[in-house]
Amino acid sequence: QVQLVESGGGLVQAGGSLRLSCAVSGRTFSTYSMGWFRQAPGKEREFVAAISWSGGSIYLADSVKGRFTISRDNAKNTGYLQMNSLELEDTAVYYCAARYYGGASSTPREYPYWGQGTQVTVSN
Repeated sequence: QVQLVESGGGLVQAGGSLRLSCAVSGRTFSTYSMGWFRQAPGKEREFVAAISWSGGSIYLADSVKGRFTISRDNAKNTGYLQMNSLELEDTAVYYCAARYYGGASSTPREYPYWGQGTQVTVSN
């Protein structure tokens, strides 16, 4: 079984930065592709970013391109979402997800493993 634990969320002013981490345990991390999704109150869960198991394929939502970066450190069994130039609209609960091999997918149902989420609140 694969367990995912997010951390790094919090309250930040607009224009600021946060780095989210997703610690993965239970299986060989390097064989799992990862995705980040977010859900704001009253809205559906939406795709943010994904990285393939090899790190060779990265996919970012248009709304975060140029501001967010996804990466992974297989030696630390951890994935990251670096968020810069944060906007009010980025306020949401952020979830990391994992799937065995596969590519950098933006489809939530393709990820069988999910973390519990971490709150990101951007204020003005």
